[in-house]
Parts: sequence; C-alpha cells; structure tokens
Amino acid sequence: MTDLQYAGLERINGPLVVLSGAENVSYEEIALLKLKDGSERAGRVVEMSGDKVVLQVFEGTKGLSLKNTRTVFTGKPLEIPLGAEMLGRIFNGAGEPIDGLGGVFPEKMGDINGRALNPVSRAYPRDYIHTGISSIDCLMTLIRGQKLPIFSGSGLSHNKLAAQIAGQARLSEKGGETGGEDYAGENAGDDKFAVVFAAIGVPGDTADYFKRVFEENGALDRVAMFLNLSNDPIIERILTPRCALTAAEYLAFEKNMHILAIMTDLTAYAEALREFSSSKGEIPGRKGYPGYLYSDLASLYERAGVVKGSGGSLTQIPILTMPNDDITHPVPDLTAYITEGQIVFDRNLDGTGVYPGLSVLLSLSRLMKDGVGDGFTRRDHPDLANQVFSSYAKVQDARALASVIGEDELSPQDKALMKFGAAFEKNFLNQRFDEDRSMEETLNLAWDLLCLLPRGELERLSDDLLNENYDPKRAERFNPPESRESGQNGEI
Repeated sequence: MTDLQYAGLERINGPLVVLSGAENVSYEEIALLKLKDGSERAGRVVEMSGDKVVLQVFEGTKGLSLKNTRTVFTGKPLEIPLGAEMLGRIFNGAGEPIDGLGGVFPEKMGDINGRALNPVSRAYPRDYIHTGISSIDCLMTLIRGQKLPIFSGSGLSHNKLAAQIAGQARLSEKGGETGGEDYAGENAGDDKFAVVFAAIGVPGDTADYFKRVFEENGALDRVAMFLNLSNDPIIERILTPRCALTAAEYLAFEKNMHILAIMTDLTAYAEALREFSSSKGEIPGRKGYPGYLYSDLASLYERAGVVKGSGGSLTQIPILTMPNDDITHPVPDLTAYITEGQIVFDRNLDGTGVYPGLSVLLSLSRLMKDGVGDGFTRRDHPDLANQVFSSYAKVQDARALASVIGEDELSPQDKALMKFGAAFEKNFLNQRFDEDRSMEETLNLAWDLLCLLPRGELERLSDDLLNENYDPKRAERFNPPESRESGQNGEI
C-alpha cells in the first residue's frame, strides 16, 4: 500500500465512483476510501480509461462525499485468508467470518480471482462421488473433478437437494468392484473429503435452513459455508462464488483434499452481474445480460478439475433457477455449453410429491461413462443405466398413447411399461430426505424394477447380465395384494 492519497471524487453512480488523476493502478486492484468521519470502505477497480478509474464500492456509496473522500490504492487484488481451519466455519460473501468465532489464522492469503489451470496439467476426471441419491448415482453419476450443474425452477426443492447432497456426499468406496483409481494413491477416506457451500442471494430463512440442516446431520465440521443474503450489496454477490472457489482451490490443490463445491443460486449471481453491467453503461446482450456473461461464467466453472501431481480434486455442483422454467434462458443455456452435463428438475414430477423430482430424460452426465462400471462402481452399471433410460423413455410414449385411447386399450407391453413407470417414480426417483442409499442398493433396486417388464423389452442388457439378474420374482413387492389394491393404505 502506498501513502499516496487522492482527494475527492469526480462522480458517484450507484455502487460506482469515478476518480481522476490516478496513476499506476491495476485492474481488480483494491482501494480504500476514507470518509470524513474516519471510517473506511473498500472498493475494487473495475474499469480504467486514461487517468480515470472506476471503483466498485463493496459497502455501497451512501454517505460518500465528492469533496471529502480520500482514496488510497493497496497495490493488490482482493485476497482472503486461507487455512485448513476454514472447515466448520461460516463466512459472509466477502470471506469474512460471521459465526462469532473470530478471524481465521491465515496460512496464506489467496487472490479471489484464482489461477488459470494449464489444460496440459489437467488429469481426466474418474471415480464417482457418492451422493446417496439413486437417480443421480445410477443415471447421472457425479465424477470427481466434474462440473455438473442442477437446473431448477422457482419454488422447487433444489435447496433441499443441495443440503442433502452436502450432508451425504462422500468419496467412492475402495476395493474390488466398488473402488476406482485414486489420484494420489493414498488419499482415499472421508478425512480427505470436504464441502465448500456458497449460498448466493438467498433469503435469511433459507440461510438459516442450510445452517440448521448441516448442524443436525453432523456435516458442519466438514463444510465451509459462504452466505450472501438477498439484502446484501450486489458487489458481495459477485464476490461470493469467487471467495468460495478460492477456499476450495486451496483445500484441493494445496491441502490435497477432495472438495465438492456447491453454489446456489448462480442465477442470482448473473442478475447481480447484469445490474452491475447496467450501472457501468455497458451495451447489453440477450435479456439485458452483459455480452461477456459466457466468459464470466466460464471463469467460475473452469476452476474445477483434477491436476496432475496433486493429491486433491475440485468438483462443482452449481445450482441455478431457470426464470419461467425456460431452459433456453441465457444463464442455463451458457452454463450447459461450459459444463459436463446437467441435472434438471421436473415441475410436474415435483408437484406429485416425488422428491427429488428430477427429469431423467433431460438430465445427463457426460463424464459418467468413464467413471462407472467394472473397477469403479459395478460391472453392470453402464448397461443397467442405459436400459433404465430406454425403458423410461418408452413409458412416456405409452402415457401419451393412453391419454388418447385410454389405458384399457393399451397392449400388454404398454400396460407393463405404465406399471413400470409408476413404480419407478414412486420407489426409485422418490426417496426420503434422510435416506442415504448405497450404490449397491441403488443398482439392485433398478434391477428389481426392470423385472416388472417382459424380458424381451430389455434389449439394452446382454444375455449374460439377464441370465444372472433377471427374475420376475424380484418385482413381486411392486405387485401389492388384492386387499391393498381395493383401498387399504400403503406404499408400493
């Protein structure tokens, strides 16, 4: 930090101030604005033109004076203190502790803008991360080092799903058919796995919900939380994912941990970026978002990965809400281009009480094929997942036909598909919030449900797998007794 102070401001516009005559200033540099009453506010350089500098003030510009403000440039970008003791702590969106436990003893200071990973230094992601949720683990498996977003809508249960994943997620088991290659060779184990959770622009009751759930399920000790509330300044909303990912990178690549970064809601981040861009007078792109939205989102998502020679990995689950459930909206549209698949919520399924109400046919994990199967999960997993996708797609065709001609007029094969679809949604997609299914349980359940169908309908499975696993008796529990069909209560 220099002793040079710049007196006065040229202009104040919303969260931005313009300063003239500044020299040797860098983009993203942090400045301290000293007010007449002796208080200080921080700002960062967001634009430079000649000797004019535009600063974005973190705490807002209310009360700033054009004449009596003194500005000092620090000579460095925004940094947050980093240390292993960040786990179990709660921070605000700017990386400051808000849990009343004092500051973090820094092992180092980290630039929130991160560091670009050389593509040559990346290792191909393998090994799955267990979530305990059947629909994800079986059909859209999360691979360590992947970025797999969740596309949801307003009012759906994505916050509940985020809390469940954060509480249940762990590394894949080791050994035999349930283990995969470990990047470090000796870093498997839950003591090497942690979650960095960023809540962006959420209401206060939602933030309290996340804290309460993590405390109740005992996950808080392995979670570093960054909370940005909806009434916080928009500049903090823009900083939140960067602060969270900086902590995640430090734990992953310097502490050799396997980190799962969950960020919700990236749409709130994009809207803050739009508001910021508008205040700068930039020419808007689609739906008013800045033209650089793609590269800005990429600067967040591409911080995930596995680095050769490092014992850790960084996996991302960004969650975003689609305005009006429009998957072609700029935020989900651009996210889908950058990331390696997506998990999509189905509002109709969610409305029937199925939790989590995920759309199987719109969801996929592009890296799943190289992280499941023999040596990773189980030998039959890839073919089994393909068969479930195929059969459930046929269920939609049978339902469409039934809506036209009536269910009684369907062929026996279509009636079997209808029965399979109802049982699949109620028993496989649907599960309790506190239910943590193992991969073995999930795959066995998928086989049980497929046994509702005639063997000839299972064309995606080899004869060897069918001879080994297909048995109509496995599906008997999905055929309730007559007494239950005639009106007694009970789950299928």
